[in-house]
Amino acid sequence: MTQTSSDLALASKTSRIVIVGGGGTMGSSTALHLVRRGFTDITIMDVYPIPSDNSAGNDMNKIAGADNIDSFGGTSDSAWDTWVKDPVFSPYAHSVGKLDLTENEGRASRLKAKYEKFVALGRKDFEWLENEDDIRKRAPHLKDADIKGWKGLYCATGGWVAARDAIDSVGRELQKAGVKTVFGPSGNFDSLVFDNDGKTVKGVKGKDGSVTEADLVVLAAGAWSPALVDLQGQCVSKCWVYAHIQLTPEEAAALKGIPTVYNDKYGFFFEPRVENNLLKLCNEFPGYTHYVQHQPFDANEPKRISVPRSHADFPSDTMPNEALDEIKRLVRIALPHLAGRELINQAMCWCTDTADANWLLCEHPKWKGLVLATGDSGHTFKMLPIVGGQVADLIEGKLSDEKRHLWRWRPNAGDPNGTGRGGPSPKDLADLDGWRHD
Repeated sequence: MTQTSSDLALASKTSRIVIVGGGGTMGSSTALHLVRRGFTDITIMDVYPIPSDNSAGNDMNKIAGADNIDSFGGTSDSAWDTWVKDPVFSPYAHSVGKLDLTENEGRASRLKAKYEKFVALGRKDFEWLENEDDIRKRAPHLKDADIKGWKGLYCATGGWVAARDAIDSVGRELQKAGVKTVFGPSGNFDSLVFDNDGKTVKGVKGKDGSVTEADLVVLAAGAWSPALVDLQGQCVSKCWVYAHIQLTPEEAAALKGIPTVYNDKYGFFFEPRVENNLLKLCNEFPGYTHYVQHQPFDANEPKRISVPRSHADFPSDTMPNEALDEIKRLVRIALPHLAGRELINQAMCWCTDTADANWLLCEHPKWKGLVLATGDSGHTFKMLPIVGGQVADLIEGKLSDEKRHLWRWRPNAGDPNGTGRGGPSPKDLADLDGWRHD
């Protein structure tokens, strides 16, 4: 007998659904999609209000666009379209274009193949840039940049999104819809609460001992997920460093509307934000772990887990010297007129990676009533408008068999330190000079 969506559904429209980590990217998007589908009893739990200070999405800007068709379970092809058409998100999408650049011949070949694929599909918004002259035609602000030997791909459909502002917009929609919130110690996950059978999840206990009852719990805690519930090594949480340069109004005006620039070796940067003239820059590297002995819920004993240290929780933590040096290198290469300027508002962005860069989006195999929605792997924020729809599909029993397989529980799928991001294994913060964490 063929199972219908109602047979596979994990909750009804009136079920009490609690989203742990609901102040972040996957959690807030899930709540929005559930509200739009008529679910009436949704509670968001988080340490911080929306947009959660612990969320990777609580950031000034993120790269986004329509250049990942057929990737991530076929979800990314529609994300940018939703960014620019959905009124919850459209004010925060900036269609300035994207430059994906490299000096590595192997990666250049892969980018060229990607370009040819899009051309074959009839896309007119892509352009191949064979040399530095081609690049400068698309990016005159790189006129003094040291980009000899660079090649790459230009995509007109995309650019960047105002990340923090977009999640805040989702939060306002949820408030209007009557979504309940539990923040502070009560929203800080301590453990799951079970029915008498010991297998059916009936709620979440906060650090203060309070219990938020639920018929279904969604764990969407981003980089904190593997530290909260034992995921058996399927996710490893890592951080990336970013910083800003304060520009004068004249300097910011000269960079207004520039395409987002990404280089796989040196990093990336965005046009300055109009309201504060801040230029955000990030170096590119495999991320940093923070391994400690830690016992997540359902682990029999403490185990070696990379546990995030957010700037919100540890504001006095400093950045590793090598990361700041690499950001300064990016400035010298791409924007030499700004070389030597102070790097301000330095912080770490924490994400969690899977071995194959696909989400962990499934019901927990051990318990009834717990959905896992995590495994960002560096690509979830660009899909903020639609990722919650995938979680809602799972809850409603509508997720395709292909996606169920792709995002299944898979503890033997490989080492997340060798992630789909590529590159060498990450270094640990404890081994790096300059990281102070008193």
